[in-house]
Amino acid sequence: MDNQEEIFPIVDEEGRVIGSATRGECHSGSHLLHPVVHLHVFNSQGNIYLQRRPEWKDIQPGKWDTAVGGHIDYGETPDDALRREVREELGITEFTPQFICKYVFESKRERELVYVHRTIYDGAIRPSAEELDGGRFWTMQEIRDAIGKGPLTPNFESEFQKCFGKELTDK
Repeated sequence: MDNQEEIFPIVDEEGRVIGSATRGECHSGSHLLHPVVHLHVFNSQGNIYLQRRPEWKDIQPGKWDTAVGGHIDYGETPDDALRREVREELGITEFTPQFICKYVFESKRERELVYVHRTIYDGAIRPSAEELDGGRFWTMQEIRDAIGKGPLTPNFESEFQKCFGKELTDK
């Protein structure tokens, strides 16, 4: 189970730290804006790697999601958090991230400032058995077929269409 007492930075929409709160407070419907990093991992064939969220996660258990997603720790930079999360979740240490965008995601339970990155990677991926329930590369056709049908997290669907819509329309 996620540590509900973990301390997250609270930020404004520009990413400036304005306070702190626990994971439990941030995910309780308080809508305290807290920062996260996402990395979309593509291979050289244009397929995208998705992780499967474990059933014990407090948000979207069992769904397929962005390859890497994680909270920025209090006192950590987005770049440091991205490298830490990629190492922890996928066992990847050598990659070149490309910053795509930053946006605010809001659901009934939480509000996040999301720093979105992508990379092209053809090396070994070793998903963390403690943090993930595996993962695999998906073709763009598989993504198109799955959108709106339930296996993907709503956050992934929204972000992917916003940031990578061209990949979905290219056949």
